[in-house]
Amino acid sequence: MYKASPKLLFVFVLAIGTFAATKAQSFTKKMLHAYLALGDSYTIGEKVLLENNFPHQLVTFLNRKGLSYTSPEIIAQTGWTTDELAVAIKNATQRNKKYDLVTLLIGVNNQYRGRDINNYTQEFSQLLHTAIGFANDNPHHVVVVSIPDWGVTPFAEDRNREEIAKQIDEFNAVNKKLATEAGCVYIHITPSTRQNGTNPLYLAEDKLHPSAKEYSIWARMIAEKITW
Repeated sequence: MYKASPKLLFVFVLAIGTFAATKAQSFTKKMLHAYLALGDSYTIGEKVLLENNFPHQLVTFLNRKGLSYTSPEIIAQTGWTTDELAVAIKNATQRNKKYDLVTLLIGVNNQYRGRDINNYTQEFSQLLHTAIGFANDNPHHVVVVSIPDWGVTPFAEDRNREEIAKQIDEFNAVNKKLATEAGCVYIHITPSTRQNGTNPLYLAEDKLHPSAKEYSIWARMIAEKITW
């Protein structure tokens, strides 16, 4: 019977170990998930550190679940309306990339500027279609987040709070209907903003935008729905 030399055995074992390590690294890379967040000031996290906005906190929660997400890519800016987000997406370098998860939160500035609800319906529908495309045409991997109610915050103390709430409810009725019909995940964070909107702990220094503490609530709500 042929008996391998110790040197040959060592080379064989080393080769097997190297192969296994290479395959493990390749598998790990394949399992990393990409996330794109689309929106406005509530997505970028106006007045909070980048790591405290809801997309970054969401990734932290997802990774704790063992889902291995990379840092979020964000197309969002304070003040954007639906049409401005659409233009930014067309100009973004990510426009042809695919993602495992896409979140969409847009509309507060449409309401703030007195934009027509029918216009919002049309433009949000187009953005939702774009978001689904980013998610490799899988609507189940798109999360639509409701519009927060800024009318309860100290910033809006001289505004008609009831009218703001009414309009935001109307805008949210639209994005929820479209999201549900498309088969997307819908996360209703508006009640949390109404409950916490007068508490300084849940507000940023401008007394309008959420603090990291409020964003953490949103991130947890979304993370609970994500299993991929």
